[in-house]
Amino acid sequence: MNTFLFFIIIITFLDTFIQLPIISTYSQEVGASSMLTGMTISVYSLTNMIGNAVSGYYIDRYGRKKLLLTGMALVAVILLFYPMATSGESLFFIRLIHGFAGGAMIPAAFAYLGDISPKTGNGKTMAYSGAGIGIAAIIGPAAGGILSANISVEAVFYFTSALFFLTSAAVAFRLKESFQTGGKSVVTAGFRNLLTEPLMHQAILSAFALMASMGTLTFALPLKMAALSYSSSITGALLSSFGIVAIFIFLTPGNRLYDKVQAQTLIIFGLFFIGSALLALGFVDSLPATALAMVIYGIGFSFIFPSMNKMVVEVSTKNDRGKAFGLFYAGFSLGVVFGSLLSGVIADIYGKPFLISSALIFTFFLLFLILVKRHSFYLKMK
Repeated sequence: MNTFLFFIIIITFLDTFIQLPIISTYSQEVGASSMLTGMTISVYSLTNMIGNAVSGYYIDRYGRKKLLLTGMALVAVILLFYPMATSGESLFFIRLIHGFAGGAMIPAAFAYLGDISPKTGNGKTMAYSGAGIGIAAIIGPAAGGILSANISVEAVFYFTSALFFLTSAAVAFRLKESFQTGGKSVVTAGFRNLLTEPLMHQAILSAFALMASMGTLTFALPLKMAALSYSSSITGALLSSFGIVAIFIFLTPGNRLYDKVQAQTLIIFGLFFIGSALLALGFVDSLPATALAMVIYGIGFSFIFPSMNKMVVEVSTKNDRGKAFGLFYAGFSLGVVFGSLLSGVIADIYGKPFLISSALIFTFFLLFLILVKRHSFYLKMK
């Protein structure tokens, strides 16, 4: 895997992970209610979803590099506005713009990765990309928690902005374009085929489920740990722990399983682990039990992430890979919207976001099984 691209993937996901331990508490510090806090967390992903879907066309039209660079530069600027938030409503608006501006980054990076991946062994390549996300999941929450606890919440946003400015400059000078489109007529084709492809449906559903669970963690875990009188640095360490588990699986010889075991099978097991972890988080209060639940979550994450990305690469070509990853990451972002918004509503009404989210993931587990069985039956009938 291209080392510089590996670094870019870390940075693009760091934008989300570094805010995990602070965004819900910061939102309430500037005056937001629990419901507005959930909306503030979710609006980033809502507009990010729109950015994902729209950018897919332009990634295939103008190339991967231009969209990646534009998204990173815009995010670097918008992050400077977070410390200026004076109310829950103003923070909500900043998050809204932030999500849309960053919508092209991840689909462009993964379209590039799909372009340079070997035709065989792309499961292992996606495992390495998952390791990059795992590193972001470790560094991000820990850095966010430490910076906010020892300096200020505002320092988190200034630090991330500087990091994105530097990375944008590196992308401009170091990254070479991986694909030149064959023209507008080639680019406009493909959306309909992608939307009717069963593997695409399965990949989008698994992305939605995974990120719905992440939305719950983003909203509920910091608030739960704060209620138990733990610092934001402890919360950051807990949120980082699932990334440590995932990286261990991604980078050890065990990553061969992504090319040996069917992607759908790994996703089924992953959904079961994640549902179980959320169920446990709904009942436990001790720090060791919470950490164990996050380890189980990490195992589930490590099974799902490379597998669903592998399916997107397999179902797409260079001409429509930008659109494929745009659609896929739109489902990814929609999951965060749904998870965090649902958690805010449930917290206000029932106070049990983890239990409701667990029930939701087990529902997706059953739905995914149905989709896989139906696809297998269709293939046998052909």
